[in-house]
Amino acid sequence: MGTNQQESMNETKFSVSMCVYRNDNPEHFRQAIDSVINQTIRPDEIVLVVDGPVPASINCIIQLYEADDYFKVVRLPENVGHGNARRAGLQNCKYELIALMDADDVSLPDRFAKQIKCFADDSSLSVVGGNIREFIDMTGAVVGIRNVPQSDAEVKVCLKRKCPFNQVTVMFKKSEVDAAGGYVGWSNEEDYYLWIRMYKNNAKFKNLHDVLVEVRVGIGMYARRGGWAYFASEAKIQNYMLENRIINLLDYITNLSVRFVVQVLLPNRLRALVYATFFRTKEFGNK
Repeated sequence: MGTNQQESMNETKFSVSMCVYRNDNPEHFRQAIDSVINQTIRPDEIVLVVDGPVPASINCIIQLYEADDYFKVVRLPENVGHGNARRAGLQNCKYELIALMDADDVSLPDRFAKQIKCFADDSSLSVVGGNIREFIDMTGAVVGIRNVPQSDAEVKVCLKRKCPFNQVTVMFKKSEVDAAGGYVGWSNEEDYYLWIRMYKNNAKFKNLHDVLVEVRVGIGMYARRGGWAYFASEAKIQNYMLENRIINLLDYITNLSVRFVVQVLLPNRLRALVYATFFRTKEFGNK
């Protein structure tokens, strides 16, 4: 990397948008914030949306950081859900480039540097994401890696079958998210719904092959990805894509059939096995 390119990257201003709510673990929340701050390229602004009242243990963590000028806290009077909280966060970000982060995950130290470089290399990009390494409790207890498609063409093919991004890894252009209508309240699928609408607007996508974020998982994750309510949310997404001619009838039937079996018919333990076997790799190294 040339000196001029490095200087340009260091001068690129960007925001990080995070959300926290009452059930988040305070220690995990602190680790998430520290991982965003301790980067090779530090964000110019962190916007934290507090989604409704939170316990004193979380407020104590917030107080450790909110005295800093770059740390902006937006408190919502009541819990509005993930999609609406994301929307509030983006509305309060002042820079064009925004990176997302969750309150219980860990960004790798060079995450933002790699994403900023992508936007510097290709100004036509709309969204840049990457892979996640999933772990239980301690970051060393790795259970798998969720790889996502990399090129714009690969992402758009994948989008017709499943969500092509790991939401917690993405950095995007605020103007292009706004042009697609931004985040909206959509049970379980607010990110997938956003990428589909950006696809309709001819956005350009990219995923790095690198692991950018380490994500906490557990058996509860697979429970949340099953049941009639989750399937109904997925079915709405498929209906939307069919109505907008993003997928054809065969794709629609296939997508719904697979989801019905995995999300409704399978018990949690078998669902976890399916995800681990078919949707995760056992390749634990960062690339």
